[in-house]
Amino acid sequence: MNKDKLKKLLVIVITAVGVLLITTGGYAWHSFTSTITNIQEEIDYQANQMRVKNLELGSGEPMSLLLIGVDEPGSNGDFNQRSDTLIYVTLNPKTETTHMVSIPRDTYTEMTGEIIDDEIPDSPALDGEKDKISHSYALGGTSMTVQSVETFLDVRVDYFVKVDMTGLEDIVDAVGRIEVDNSFAFTYKGVTFEEGPNHLNSEETRKYVRMRKDDPRGDFGRQERQRQVIQALMEKGTTLQGLTSSISNFKKILTAIEDNFRTNLDLESMWDIQDNYRDALNNIVEHEIPGEDGEIDETYYYMPDEEKVQELSEELNKQLEE
Repeated sequence: MNKDKLKKLLVIVITAVGVLLITTGGYAWHSFTSTITNIQEEIDYQANQMRVKNLELGSGEPMSLLLIGVDEPGSNGDFNQRSDTLIYVTLNPKTETTHMVSIPRDTYTEMTGEIIDDEIPDSPALDGEKDKISHSYALGGTSMTVQSVETFLDVRVDYFVKVDMTGLEDIVDAVGRIEVDNSFAFTYKGVTFEEGPNHLNSEETRKYVRMRKDDPRGDFGRQERQRQVIQALMEKGTTLQGLTSSISNFKKILTAIEDNFRTNLDLESMWDIQDNYRDALNNIVEHEIPGEDGEIDETYYYMPDEEKVQELSEELNKQLEE
């Protein structure tokens, strides 16, 4: 991904739903503000003492955000959704630097926080035991996911944006086909995706972001495709053609957003981020978690290199302190 596209992606990530809502909000301000209210989610922040309690977004203090892509429920019917995509972002407009870390869903790490349901089969019974980081959402919802990421990277998470990835179909239905630039040709569940530009409908979009096993980069490759889809959706909403389509489907779009997005960013915070954090996009650094494949009790895990993760933690915390 080139720097210009990455800058666009980061604008999308840090404003998340806000960009699309603000684009159409002038036409139905009441519906717009109502949607902002309805997608608010408060979580219990207890674990990390590094967190800044009164972060001054208006003055551009360094901040962090966790993008959570939630997967569909498990086939057993009892298992809650899992955090399929986790992207940790730090933004520092003073140093004009942004860091973005993709965390593999199978990362073996400590579960931190209160477990919602300790009767989930094959799950850790106690706070502090280890499992795949994607299971943190099934065990303890957004709060455990945030706290487990904080524990794993030894960082603070100031804000989160949660997207139900299965709900992307609803949003694509509302705005029309989206265009993505596919890095290699593949076929998944009866649909062939050619190398290069692809124009996807809602069903094709779901399949495009689901494929993992045939991707040479595995989970890393799927995360890249998920980011492409989010970027394409937001660009559709902020172009003149997309705006015309959005207005005609305004209620449908708002319904899709209310059904599939949650965040602890309020309206004022969204405006502050757009106004004060663009300088942080002048220098963007992407990180992946070093590690290797592993197996415990015949279950696959991604085993992170603890020394490298510690080095990454120090770099991220330095960005949040300056």
